[in-house]
Amino acid sequence: MACGRLLKFARHSNLAILSPLFQVRKTCSRVSEPLRRHCSSQSDSVGRYPVPYKKELPYDIVELMEEVEMKGGFLPNVFKVLSHRPAEFRAFFAYYNALMNKETGNLSKADRELIVVATSAHNNCLYCVISHSALHRIYSKKPNLADQVAVNYPSAELSARERAMLDFALAVCRSDTITEEHFRSLEAHGFDREDAWDIGAIAAFFAMSNRLAHLTDMRPNTEFYTMGRMPRNKGVAPEESGKGA
Repeated sequence: MACGRLLKFARHSNLAILSPLFQVRKTCSRVSEPLRRHCSSQSDSVGRYPVPYKKELPYDIVELMEEVEMKGGFLPNVFKVLSHRPAEFRAFFAYYNALMNKETGNLSKADRELIVVATSAHNNCLYCVISHSALHRIYSKKPNLADQVAVNYPSAELSARERAMLDFALAVCRSDTITEEHFRSLEAHGFDREDAWDIGAIAAFFAMSNRLAHLTDMRPNTEFYTMGRMPRNKGVAPEESGKGA
């Protein structure tokens, strides 16, 4: 029965095609000892809200958290914080996956992460800036660009295409009135109307995520600060470097 719930979660939320850190294994296994520690104490808090006891969490969420920690080497704090609201946990990661891991359109994974960094910096979200800067470094192989964008994106060493993308994302983030001129600026750099939707939807979704992080006082895992800053050892796949939301 528990395994069936997990598979139902994977099918309906599309979590099975998340980046490797978020993939759901389609077999049931025992909860790992590290995750047991994460979920076993009401005092084990990563913000204003306590991490629930493991026995209080739905089994599909416990299994997903275990899989994330096993593949990434650590459990990003966003999983622990959102486990306080299981229904919202599922909805959050389903929409995250739809936006950040889709395989259509003209946005690369690095593009999507850079949008998150720029808009989260505008919204003063420590958690999202730190965690998604780490992901951008891994996807782009550029160890400095996300830091530049987080501090002052107009001065960052961006391509004209990246600048047009971030200009549009920040316009959505600031709730500017979007005009046809915004779309024409994107089209001049190879983005179509569907790409514009993707850019705007990422900015909008993470505006919500940023505010949840403020509400909960979500703190970045220390692992994020150093990820992607130094060249990986040859033969180590990106997914083995410990990625997270």
